[in-house]
Amino acid sequence: MSTKKIPLCQKRTSCVVRRAYLIYSEMVKGVLVLLVSTKGRYALRVLVDLARHQGSGRVPLKEVAERQGISEKYLENILSVLVRSGMLSGMRGKGGGYRLTREPELYTVGEVLRLTEGTIAPVSCLEKDCLTCGRLQNCPTHPMWVELDRRISGYLDNVTVADLCKAPEAQL
Repeated sequence: MSTKKIPLCQKRTSCVVRRAYLIYSEMVKGVLVLLVSTKGRYALRVLVDLARHQGSGRVPLKEVAERQGISEKYLENILSVLVRSGMLSGMRGKGGGYRLTREPELYTVGEVLRLTEGTIAPVSCLEKDCLTCGRLQNCPTHPMWVELDRRISGYLDNVTVADLCKAPEAQL
């Protein structure tokens, strides 16, 4: 079976939008594709950046923004979510900046994406706050979605920020 890559800018078909600004699930030639928002992707990049530069103390927002090619304003929003959750420590003023509150090995991709995306469930009926579907008892696809969710979560919960740090640094 060959799969054709569809550009992100192309209109999406068969799209089930659960939380419009979070994750989209779609079927493309029988393959489920999960798309993570820029907030989730940038949060992971920021954690990797801070892990790589943690030896120099607190890292200023401006430096992270420049290295990652992210606007300072958008980065502030992401960092505030990470600080409120306790993943980062932030300090204002001279000598201020951000740092990890744990070792990079103790942050998982799954944890970060659940924080930034709200859920990584492939279908809405698996979300914790979802009202029970009236068809759940007789749904022939539900066991498949449960297994897919288990596999996705299992994989993402076993990849750490330390693992991501092993990849070579991309040049902007």
